[in-house]
Amino acid sequence: MKKVSFAEFGGPDVLRLIDAEEPHAGPGRIRVAVRAAGVNPVDWRVREGQMLKAHPIELPTGVGLDAAGVVDEVGEGVEGVETGDHVFGEGSSTYAEFAVLTAWARMPEGLTFEEAAGYPSVVETALRIIREVGVRPGETLLVSGASGGVGSAVLQIARDRGIAVIGTAGAANQDYLRSLGALATTYGDGWAERVRRLGRVDAALDLAGSGVIRELVGLTGDPRKVISIADLEAPGLGVRFSGVAGSVPDALAEAARLISLGKLHIPVERSYTLAEAAAAHIDSQAGHSRGRRVVVV
Repeated sequence: MKKVSFAEFGGPDVLRLIDAEEPHAGPGRIRVAVRAAGVNPVDWRVREGQMLKAHPIELPTGVGLDAAGVVDEVGEGVEGVETGDHVFGEGSSTYAEFAVLTAWARMPEGLTFEEAAGYPSVVETALRIIREVGVRPGETLLVSGASGGVGSAVLQIARDRGIAVIGTAGAANQDYLRSLGALATTYGDGWAERVRRLGRVDAALDLAGSGVIRELVGLTGDPRKVISIADLEAPGLGVRFSGVAGSVPDALAEAARLISLGKLHIPVERSYTLAEAAAAHIDSQAGHSRGRRVVVV
């Protein structure tokens, strides 16, 4: 099978499309014929070697956590899923023709494989950080870097829970944030004052890692009301860095529920082939996205 892999840490140029042995579903796992894989910032952070303290990695290794595809192997002890089912979920080395998933759910009706591949890690992260930051219905949540996948999910999930949202993003994505129910403003000089003019901020999320932790603490008045998923220096300013996943099966179930109810939609900004994985990482690392990027198999 074809698989994207790297044998050394480094830039996008270390990625290779190789011929590899097919993985197989062990106990409690399923294998899917991958139709699309989500592109997440953690993918290029792992490739660069940023995650070694939390997740030791043996090289060479594959790339990718999220996938949508067709079940073609069911491991021992797995119930409720059969060969031929269309699922989306999380596993390892998902930039490949076949991948083993550790958590999955049936794809909601009407969702394409490309769309479905963009949800698993994104929704788990959104649900986790909304919970960890402790924002409540009736309060206002500021989301810095709000137009990407996680931001898109956070805005919609928060609004569904009765939480007001303010989002920051580039000028080209202001209308997109407003379409998700957010008050919107741009990055750049004076952004914190522009946020203040939009209203009180009870909690804040840093999704872009663009050096805004001090301003977020100033806007909320309390470093405990700020969470970052992108700035590894945040703990030095008293702000929690959230990088450990919660229950992925629960997140997938909630994603499927919200999608089915029409309360959650994350657009696919661009699709790439396996051979274009390096370009996908370059674009993901550049930021300024609107929704999700996926690799199509």
